[in-house]
Amino acid sequence: MSYKLLKTENHARRGEFTTVHGTVQTPAFMNVATCGAIKGAVSAYDLMDLKCQVQLCNTYHLHLRPGDENVKKLGGLHKFTGFSGPILTDSGGFQVFSLAKLRNIKEDGVEFHSHIDGKKIFMGPEQSMQIQSNLASTIAMAFDECVENPAPYSYAKESCARTTRWLERCQKEMKRLNSLDDTINKNQLLFGINQGCTFEDLRVEHMKEIAEMELDGYAIGGLAVGEPAEVMYSVIEAVEPYAPKDKIRYLMGVGTPMNILEGVRRGVDLFDCVMPSRNARHGQLFTSKGIINLNNAKYMLDESPVDDECDCPVCRRHTKAYLRHLLRANEMLGMRLCVMHNLYFYNNLMEKIRKALDEGTFEQFYQSQKGVIDKRI
Repeated sequence: MSYKLLKTENHARRGEFTTVHGTVQTPAFMNVATCGAIKGAVSAYDLMDLKCQVQLCNTYHLHLRPGDENVKKLGGLHKFTGFSGPILTDSGGFQVFSLAKLRNIKEDGVEFHSHIDGKKIFMGPEQSMQIQSNLASTIAMAFDECVENPAPYSYAKESCARTTRWLERCQKEMKRLNSLDDTINKNQLLFGINQGCTFEDLRVEHMKEIAEMELDGYAIGGLAVGEPAEVMYSVIEAVEPYAPKDKIRYLMGVGTPMNILEGVRRGVDLFDCVMPSRNARHGQLFTSKGIINLNNAKYMLDESPVDDECDCPVCRRHTKAYLRHLLRANEMLGMRLCVMHNLYFYNNLMEKIRKALDEGTFEQFYQSQKGVIDKRI
């Protein structure tokens, strides 16, 4: 199991990430199935038809229901969801800090209350690793502290140090779990997370620290949480030289198609975001010519596909007028078809990016898309 860097174009990287559940061609977008399914009635089997390489599920939500121990009894996430490719599980850290109204951060971990029923829960590095081991994902994310942005410099520095200590504990606990006889995936991988808010010096020092730990991959967390896009790009540029060249890099929670192109251009390999599915459920669709809103009256009698350059199952079979009708009538099929199109668009965009990198034309492709795929039409 390893990351193989095939070629570069300036900072952009073309690679292959081999795991026990298959090889991922990178750069790649991970489709977010928070509770084991894409919101919008899209199944794991649908994902395979939509060019999805990696499914992302959430530790926090699956721990609450149906319960990670139940998922283990049912054979792990692959058997449970039906997805045969690599699955990455988020550590639950982001949800603990974003959903829990009352929380108490200690060195051991975080004590908080469930957003569902108020039940008191404790989660630390060991608990997060144990839950993710029960889920039997391909890749487990280390438990980290997600600091609100902006945050005081002194607290951000203290948080980085705590995140490093927690990472060391995650690494130790995963090694123990992978050695147990009843562990489903004894080859589970561990990704560490770079933190430091928007303070570039903290980001660089933290990346230097965790780079020495010989992890399976490195993520940049705590971005895309309200800061200007240019600030996010600046942080990536500052951190990138210190991320191990022979390990895969993951920018968490990003983003728009243009965010992804900018991230690839700065050396990122993996992305995830709920945007394509969430926006689709409200009628906002991504196309090769820009972003459309199917709720607009101008599409009421439009017999053309969402994108005449797209060969997804939706564009091959349905018109804008029909999709708009389904959404306006609150038919579940409308959400399902729109989500399918957007996920296909994202995964197909990644395929085009990889092709451009293979051919040494990524910069030309980037310039051809800039100002086009991110405009509203």
